Amino acid sequence: MQIRYAVFTPILCRTQRFNCAINNTRLQMLFTQTVPGAIYLLATVSPRLDRYITLVKVSDAVKVRMDEGALLECEANPEVLTSDTMDQFRTFQMCERLLHSPTKLGSQLLYQIPAQNQIILIERYYEFDSVFAREVLGKKLSKGTKKDLDDISCKTGITLKSCRRQFDNFKRVFKVVEELKGPLVENIQRHFLLSDTLARDYAAIVFFANSRFETGKRKLQYLSFQDFAFCAGQLISYWTIGAMDSMMEDMDVDLEKEFLNELKDLKVLVNDKDMMDQHKILVCAALRGKIKVYKLMEVNFKNLSRALINLASKLTHTKDVRDLFIDLVEKFIEPCRYDRWTVAEITLFLTHYTNAAHCLGTFRHQMIWDRYMGVIKSCILQMYHE
Repeated sequence: MQIRYAVFTPILCRTQRFNCAINNTRLQMLFTQTVPGAIYLLATVSPRLDRYITLVKVSDAVKVRMDEGALLECEANPEVLTSDTMDQFRTFQMCERLLHSPTKLGSQLLYQIPAQNQIILIERYYEFDSVFAREVLGKKLSKGTKKDLDDISCKTGITLKSCRRQFDNFKRVFKVVEELKGPLVENIQRHFLLSDTLARDYAAIVFFANSRFETGKRKLQYLSFQDFAFCAGQLISYWTIGAMDSMMEDMDVDLEKEFLNELKDLKVLVNDKDMMDQHKILVCAALRGKIKVYKLMEVNFKNLSRALINLASKLTHTKDVRDLFIDLVEKFIEPCRYDRWTVAEITLFLTHYTNAAHCLGTFRHQMIWDRYMGVIKSCILQMYHE
Protein backbone atom coordinates (compact mmCIF):
# COMPACT_ATOMS: atom_id res chain seq x y z
CA MET A 1 0.00 0.00 0.00
CA GLN A 2 1.10 3.54 -0.55
CA ILE A 3 0.28 4.61 2.99
CA ARG A 4 0.72 2.52 6.09
CA TYR A 5 1.01 3.16 9.80
CA ALA A 6 2.55 1.24 12.63
CA VAL A 7 2.92 1.86 16.34
CA PHE A 8 6.54 2.63 17.17
CA THR A 9 8.41 3.27 20.39
CA PRO A 10 7.75 6.61 22.11
CA ILE A 11 10.25 9.29 21.17
CA LEU A 12 11.65 11.48 23.91
CA CYS A 13 12.15 14.94 22.52
CA ARG A 14 15.78 15.94 22.93
CA THR A 15 15.20 19.71 22.84
CA GLN A 16 14.45 21.63 26.02
CA ARG A 17 11.71 23.56 24.26
CA PHE A 18 10.11 20.26 23.18
CA ASN A 19 10.56 18.28 26.35
CA CYS A 20 7.45 16.11 26.45
CA ALA A 21 7.32 12.36 25.86
CA ILE A 22 4.71 11.42 23.29
CA ASN A 23 2.29 8.93 24.81
CA ASN A 24 3.20 5.36 23.76
CA THR A 25 -0.41 4.32 23.34
CA ARG A 26 -1.14 7.16 20.95
CA LEU A 27 2.12 7.50 19.03
CA GLN A 28 1.83 6.18 15.51
CA MET A 29 4.20 6.07 12.59
CA LEU A 30 3.09 6.43 9.02
CA PHE A 31 5.39 5.29 6.26
CA THR A 32 5.15 5.36 2.52
CA GLN A 33 7.26 5.30 -0.59
CA THR A 34 5.69 8.30 -2.21
CA VAL A 35 8.77 10.39 -1.41
CA PRO A 36 11.81 9.83 -3.66
CA GLY A 37 14.74 8.11 -2.02
CA ALA A 38 13.30 5.76 0.58
CA ILE A 39 10.41 4.87 2.81
CA TYR A 40 10.01 7.53 5.44
CA LEU A 41 8.54 7.68 8.87
CA LEU A 42 6.01 10.06 10.34
CA ALA A 43 5.10 10.36 14.00
CA THR A 44 1.86 11.87 15.19
CA VAL A 45 -0.41 11.93 18.19
CA SER A 46 -3.42 11.10 16.02
CA PRO A 47 -4.53 7.44 16.01
CA ARG A 48 -6.14 7.90 12.58
CA LEU A 49 -3.66 10.04 10.71
CA ASP A 50 -4.05 7.96 7.55
CA ARG A 51 -7.45 9.57 6.98
CA TYR A 52 -5.80 12.88 6.16
CA ILE A 53 -2.65 12.15 4.19
CA THR A 54 -2.17 11.15 0.57
CA LEU A 55 1.46 12.23 0.23
CA VAL A 56 4.09 12.10 2.95
CA LYS A 57 6.73 14.80 2.97
CA VAL A 58 8.33 16.36 5.99
CA SER A 59 6.36 19.56 5.42
CA ASP A 60 3.11 17.62 5.07
CA ALA A 61 3.86 15.61 8.18
CA VAL A 62 4.58 18.73 10.19
CA LYS A 63 1.34 20.36 9.05
CA VAL A 64 -0.71 17.33 10.03
CA ARG A 65 0.96 17.13 13.42
CA MET A 66 0.25 20.82 13.96
CA ASP A 67 -3.38 20.30 12.94
CA GLU A 68 -3.57 17.45 15.44
CA GLY A 69 -2.43 19.73 18.26
CA ALA A 70 1.18 18.62 18.73
CA LEU A 71 2.38 22.18 19.36
CA LEU A 72 -0.09 22.76 22.17
CA GLU A 73 0.40 19.36 23.75
CA CYS A 74 4.19 19.60 23.77
CA GLU A 75 4.54 23.38 24.07
CA ALA A 76 6.85 23.50 21.06
CA ASN A 77 7.31 25.86 18.14
CA PRO A 78 7.10 24.86 14.43
CA GLU A 79 10.88 24.75 14.00
CA VAL A 80 11.30 22.21 16.80
CA LEU A 81 8.38 20.16 15.52
CA THR A 82 9.94 20.13 12.05
CA SER A 83 13.29 19.02 13.45
CA ASP A 84 11.66 16.26 15.50
CA THR A 85 9.72 15.02 12.48
CA MET A 86 12.85 14.93 10.34
CA ASP A 87 14.61 12.92 13.08
CA GLN A 88 11.86 10.34 12.96
CA PHE A 89 12.04 10.10 9.18
CA ARG A 90 15.77 9.47 9.43
CA THR A 91 15.29 6.92 12.20
CA PHE A 92 13.02 4.87 10.02
CA GLN A 93 15.44 5.10 7.10
CA MET A 94 18.19 3.70 9.31
CA CYS A 95 16.17 0.82 10.73
CA GLU A 96 14.54 -0.11 7.40
CA ARG A 97 17.36 -2.51 6.51
CA LEU A 98 16.42 -4.60 9.56
CA LEU A 99 12.96 -5.08 8.08
CA HIS A 100 14.56 -6.94 5.19
CA SER A 101 15.37 -9.68 7.73
CA PRO A 102 12.59 -9.29 10.32
CA THR A 103 13.98 -11.94 12.68
CA LYS A 104 16.99 -9.67 13.27
CA LEU A 105 14.79 -6.81 14.43
CA GLY A 106 14.08 -8.48 17.76
CA SER A 107 17.71 -9.32 18.50
CA GLN A 108 19.27 -5.94 17.71
CA LEU A 109 19.87 -3.40 20.48
CA LEU A 110 20.23 -0.17 18.53
CA TYR A 111 16.50 0.54 18.27
CA GLN A 112 14.46 -0.06 21.39
CA ILE A 113 11.14 -1.10 19.88
CA PRO A 114 8.59 -3.00 22.01
CA ALA A 115 7.91 -6.52 20.73
CA GLN A 116 4.27 -5.84 19.90
CA ASN A 117 5.22 -2.71 17.99
CA GLN A 118 7.82 -4.68 16.03
CA ILE A 119 5.10 -7.08 14.88
CA ILE A 120 2.91 -4.23 13.68
CA LEU A 121 5.81 -2.46 11.97
CA ILE A 122 6.85 -5.61 10.09
CA GLU A 123 3.28 -6.35 9.05
CA ARG A 124 2.76 -2.85 7.67
CA TYR A 125 6.07 -2.91 5.82
CA TYR A 126 5.26 -6.17 4.03
CA GLU A 127 1.64 -5.39 3.23
CA PHE A 128 1.00 -4.74 -0.45
CA ASP A 129 -1.60 -3.42 -2.86
CA SER A 130 -3.73 -6.18 -4.36
CA VAL A 131 -3.88 -4.35 -7.70
CA PHE A 132 -0.09 -4.29 -7.82
CA ALA A 133 0.19 -7.96 -6.91
CA ARG A 134 -2.33 -8.78 -9.63
CA GLU A 135 -0.09 -7.12 -12.23
CA VAL A 136 3.02 -9.15 -11.35
CA LEU A 137 1.27 -12.41 -10.43
CA GLY A 138 2.68 -15.34 -12.36
CA LYS A 139 5.59 -13.34 -13.74
CA LYS A 140 9.21 -14.14 -13.04
CA LEU A 141 10.46 -12.04 -10.14
CA SER A 142 13.52 -10.85 -12.05
CA LYS A 143 15.16 -7.67 -13.33
CA GLY A 144 13.11 -7.96 -16.51
CA THR A 145 9.85 -7.66 -14.60
CA LYS A 146 11.28 -4.88 -12.44
CA LYS A 147 11.85 -2.84 -15.60
CA ASP A 148 8.08 -2.95 -16.17
CA LEU A 149 7.34 -1.24 -12.86
CA ASP A 150 7.12 2.19 -14.53
CA ASP A 151 4.21 0.95 -16.64
CA ILE A 152 2.59 -0.78 -13.68
CA SER A 153 2.90 2.41 -11.64
CA CYS A 154 1.14 4.42 -14.37
CA LYS A 155 -1.56 1.78 -14.81
CA THR A 156 -2.38 1.31 -11.12
CA GLY A 157 -1.74 4.84 -9.84
CA ILE A 158 0.69 3.46 -7.25
CA THR A 159 3.90 5.43 -6.94
CA LEU A 160 7.02 3.93 -8.48
CA LYS A 161 8.80 3.87 -5.11
CA SER A 162 5.94 1.91 -3.59
CA CYS A 163 5.92 -0.49 -6.55
CA ARG A 164 9.64 -1.08 -6.09
CA ARG A 165 9.30 -1.77 -2.38
CA GLN A 166 6.47 -4.23 -2.93
CA PHE A 167 8.30 -5.98 -5.78
CA ASP A 168 11.51 -6.21 -3.74
CA ASN A 169 9.53 -7.72 -0.86
CA PHE A 170 8.01 -10.34 -3.18
CA LYS A 171 11.43 -11.20 -4.57
CA ARG A 172 13.02 -11.33 -1.12
CA VAL A 173 10.41 -13.72 0.26
CA PHE A 174 10.58 -15.90 -2.86
CA LYS A 175 14.36 -16.27 -2.67
CA VAL A 176 14.29 -17.22 1.01
CA VAL A 177 11.54 -19.85 0.90
CA GLU A 178 11.72 -21.42 -2.56
CA GLU A 179 14.26 -24.07 -1.54
CA LEU A 180 13.12 -24.65 2.04
CA LYS A 181 11.61 -27.89 3.27
CA GLY A 182 8.21 -27.85 4.89
CA PRO A 183 4.91 -25.97 4.54
CA LEU A 184 5.21 -22.78 2.51
CA VAL A 185 3.00 -20.62 4.74
CA GLU A 186 4.81 -21.74 7.88
CA ASN A 187 8.20 -21.07 6.30
CA ILE A 188 7.13 -17.53 5.40
CA GLN A 189 5.81 -16.92 8.89
CA ARG A 190 8.97 -18.33 10.48
CA HIS A 191 11.39 -16.21 8.46
CA PHE A 192 9.37 -13.00 8.03
CA LEU A 193 7.13 -12.99 11.13
CA LEU A 194 3.99 -12.19 9.13
CA SER A 195 0.40 -12.83 10.14
CA ASP A 196 -1.30 -15.96 8.82
CA THR A 197 -3.41 -13.99 6.35
CA LEU A 198 -0.48 -12.03 4.91
CA ALA A 199 1.74 -15.13 4.83
CA ARG A 200 -0.91 -16.96 2.79
CA ASP A 201 -1.01 -14.09 0.31
CA TYR A 202 2.76 -14.26 -0.04
CA ALA A 203 2.51 -18.05 -0.44
CA ALA A 204 0.21 -17.46 -3.42
CA ILE A 205 2.73 -15.04 -4.96
CA VAL A 206 5.61 -17.50 -4.45
CA PHE A 207 3.56 -20.40 -5.82
CA PHE A 208 2.50 -18.51 -8.94
CA ALA A 209 6.04 -17.22 -9.54
CA ASN A 210 7.40 -20.75 -9.29
CA SER A 211 4.83 -22.39 -11.60
CA ARG A 212 4.48 -19.36 -13.90
CA PHE A 213 0.72 -19.71 -14.33
CA GLU A 214 -0.75 -17.60 -17.13
CA THR A 215 -2.70 -14.73 -15.56
CA GLY A 216 -2.26 -11.88 -18.04
CA LYS A 217 -4.53 -12.82 -20.93
CA ARG A 218 -7.50 -10.59 -21.67
CA LYS A 219 -10.07 -13.21 -20.70
CA LEU A 220 -8.50 -13.44 -17.24
CA GLN A 221 -8.46 -9.72 -16.52
CA TYR A 222 -11.75 -9.86 -14.61
CA LEU A 223 -10.14 -12.06 -11.97
CA SER A 224 -8.68 -10.30 -8.93
CA PHE A 225 -5.61 -11.13 -6.90
CA GLN A 226 -7.93 -12.53 -4.23
CA ASP A 227 -9.46 -14.92 -6.79
CA PHE A 228 -6.06 -16.25 -7.78
CA ALA A 229 -4.80 -16.36 -4.19
CA PHE A 230 -7.77 -18.53 -3.23
CA CYS A 231 -7.04 -20.91 -6.11
CA ALA A 232 -3.36 -21.01 -5.15
CA GLY A 233 -4.38 -22.04 -1.65
CA GLN A 234 -6.43 -24.92 -3.07
CA LEU A 235 -3.62 -26.10 -5.32
CA ILE A 236 -1.08 -25.90 -2.50
CA SER A 237 -3.33 -27.80 -0.10
CA TYR A 238 -4.32 -30.64 -2.43
CA TRP A 239 -2.11 -30.90 -5.52
CA THR A 240 1.43 -30.25 -4.31
CA ILE A 241 4.02 -32.82 -3.27
CA GLY A 242 3.42 -32.19 0.41
CA ALA A 243 -0.36 -32.40 0.19
CA MET A 244 -0.10 -36.15 0.77
CA ASP A 245 3.39 -36.43 2.30
CA SER A 246 4.42 -33.78 4.79
CA MET A 247 7.98 -35.10 4.82
CA MET A 248 8.68 -34.26 1.19
CA GLU A 249 11.00 -31.40 0.26
CA ASP A 250 9.67 -28.23 -1.39
CA MET A 251 6.29 -29.60 -0.43
CA ASP A 252 4.18 -26.55 -1.17
CA VAL A 253 6.00 -25.10 -4.18
CA ASP A 254 5.87 -27.89 -6.76
CA LEU A 255 2.83 -29.76 -8.05
CA GLU A 256 3.06 -33.52 -7.54
CA LYS A 257 4.11 -35.04 -10.88
CA GLU A 258 2.89 -38.52 -9.97
CA PHE A 259 -0.58 -37.16 -9.28
CA LEU A 260 -0.60 -35.19 -12.54
CA ASN A 261 0.38 -38.34 -14.45
CA GLU A 262 -2.39 -40.33 -12.78
CA LEU A 263 -4.96 -37.80 -14.00
CA LYS A 264 -4.67 -39.38 -17.45
CA ASP A 265 -6.58 -42.38 -16.04
CA LEU A 266 -9.68 -40.17 -15.79
CA LYS A 267 -9.97 -40.20 -19.59
CA VAL A 268 -12.01 -43.39 -19.25
CA LEU A 269 -14.96 -41.22 -18.20
CA VAL A 270 -15.19 -39.78 -21.72
CA ASN A 271 -13.52 -42.49 -23.80
CA ASP A 272 -15.84 -45.25 -22.60
CA LYS A 273 -19.20 -44.44 -24.21
CA ASP A 274 -21.23 -46.65 -21.87
CA MET A 275 -19.61 -45.12 -18.81
CA MET A 276 -20.14 -41.59 -20.11
CA ASP A 277 -23.81 -42.30 -20.86
CA GLN A 278 -24.32 -43.78 -17.40
CA HIS A 279 -22.57 -40.79 -15.81
CA LYS A 280 -24.92 -38.45 -17.66
CA ILE A 281 -28.01 -40.43 -16.62
CA LEU A 282 -27.03 -40.27 -12.96
CA VAL A 283 -26.31 -36.53 -13.02
CA CYS A 284 -29.51 -35.71 -14.93
CA ALA A 285 -31.59 -37.78 -12.51
CA ALA A 286 -30.11 -35.89 -9.56
CA LEU A 287 -30.65 -32.43 -11.10
CA ARG A 288 -34.05 -32.84 -12.77
CA GLY A 289 -36.36 -30.13 -11.44
CA LYS A 290 -33.61 -28.49 -9.37
CA ILE A 291 -31.97 -26.12 -11.87
CA LYS A 292 -33.50 -23.78 -14.45
CA VAL A 293 -30.80 -24.62 -17.00
CA TYR A 294 -31.59 -28.33 -16.84
CA LYS A 295 -32.34 -28.73 -20.56
CA LEU A 296 -29.19 -26.84 -21.55
CA MET A 297 -27.18 -28.94 -19.12
CA GLU A 298 -28.64 -32.15 -20.54
CA VAL A 299 -27.76 -31.12 -24.10
CA ASN A 300 -24.26 -29.88 -23.21
CA PHE A 301 -23.35 -32.50 -20.59
CA LYS A 302 -20.85 -34.35 -22.77
CA ASN A 303 -19.12 -31.13 -23.85
CA LEU A 304 -18.81 -29.94 -20.25
CA SER A 305 -17.58 -33.34 -19.10
CA ARG A 306 -15.01 -33.55 -21.88
CA ALA A 307 -13.76 -30.07 -21.01
CA LEU A 308 -13.09 -31.05 -17.40
CA ILE A 309 -11.57 -34.45 -18.21
CA ASN A 310 -9.43 -33.24 -21.12
CA LEU A 311 -8.06 -30.47 -18.93
CA ALA A 312 -7.03 -33.08 -16.35
CA SER A 313 -5.34 -35.34 -18.88
CA LYS A 314 -3.19 -32.49 -20.26
CA LEU A 315 -1.68 -31.43 -16.95
CA THR A 316 1.36 -33.65 -17.50
CA HIS A 317 2.76 -30.93 -19.77
CA THR A 318 4.29 -27.78 -18.28
CA LYS A 319 2.60 -25.45 -20.77
CA ASP A 320 -0.83 -26.93 -20.03
CA VAL A 321 -0.24 -26.52 -16.30
CA ARG A 322 0.55 -22.85 -16.91
CA ASP A 323 -2.67 -22.53 -18.95
CA LEU A 324 -4.85 -24.07 -16.23
CA PHE A 325 -6.84 -20.91 -15.51
CA ILE A 326 -7.32 -19.76 -19.09
CA ASP A 327 -8.49 -23.29 -19.97
CA LEU A 328 -11.00 -23.28 -17.12
CA VAL A 329 -12.38 -19.96 -18.34
CA GLU A 330 -12.54 -20.84 -22.03
CA LYS A 331 -13.67 -24.46 -21.76
CA PHE A 332 -16.08 -24.37 -18.84
CA ILE A 333 -16.79 -20.95 -17.32
CA GLU A 334 -17.54 -19.08 -20.56
CA PRO A 335 -19.99 -21.73 -21.91
CA CYS A 336 -21.83 -21.71 -18.57
CA ARG A 337 -21.88 -17.93 -18.46
CA TYR A 338 -23.21 -17.81 -22.03
CA ASP A 339 -26.09 -20.08 -20.98
CA ARG A 340 -26.60 -17.94 -17.86
CA TRP A 341 -25.92 -20.53 -15.23
CA THR A 342 -26.02 -19.20 -11.68
CA VAL A 343 -23.34 -19.97 -9.12
CA ALA A 344 -25.87 -22.09 -7.24
CA GLU A 345 -26.60 -24.12 -10.37
CA ILE A 346 -22.92 -24.67 -11.10
CA THR A 347 -22.42 -25.74 -7.49
CA LEU A 348 -25.19 -28.33 -7.78
CA PHE A 349 -23.92 -29.58 -11.12
CA LEU A 350 -20.30 -29.99 -10.01
CA THR A 351 -21.37 -31.64 -6.75
CA HIS A 352 -23.55 -34.26 -8.43
CA TYR A 353 -21.13 -34.62 -11.34
CA THR A 354 -18.38 -35.51 -8.85
CA ASN A 355 -20.52 -37.77 -6.67
CA ALA A 356 -22.09 -39.66 -9.58
CA ALA A 357 -18.69 -41.02 -10.65
CA HIS A 358 -18.60 -43.06 -7.44
CA CYS A 359 -21.71 -44.92 -8.59
CA LEU A 360 -20.12 -46.10 -11.83
CA GLY A 361 -19.35 -49.77 -11.24
CA THR A 362 -16.37 -50.01 -13.56
CA PHE A 363 -14.72 -46.73 -12.52
CA ARG A 364 -11.63 -47.43 -10.38
CA HIS A 365 -10.01 -44.05 -9.82
CA GLN A 366 -12.18 -42.48 -7.12
CA MET A 367 -9.33 -41.11 -4.97
CA ILE A 368 -7.65 -39.37 -7.89
CA TRP A 369 -11.05 -38.17 -9.08
CA ASP A 370 -11.97 -36.59 -5.75
CA ARG A 371 -8.55 -34.97 -5.38
CA TYR A 372 -8.86 -33.47 -8.85
CA MET A 373 -12.51 -32.39 -8.75
CA GLY A 374 -12.31 -30.97 -5.25
CA VAL A 375 -9.81 -28.34 -6.40
CA ILE A 376 -11.43 -27.78 -9.81
CA LYS A 377 -14.85 -27.23 -8.25
CA SER A 378 -13.49 -24.75 -5.69
CA CYS A 379 -11.55 -22.82 -8.33
CA ILE A 380 -14.46 -22.67 -10.78
CA LEU A 381 -16.82 -21.36 -8.11
CA GLN A 382 -14.28 -18.70 -7.09
CA MET A 383 -13.63 -17.70 -10.70
CA TYR A 384 -17.27 -17.67 -11.83
CA HIS A 385 -18.49 -14.08 -11.54
CA GLU A 386 -22.16 -13.67 -12.45
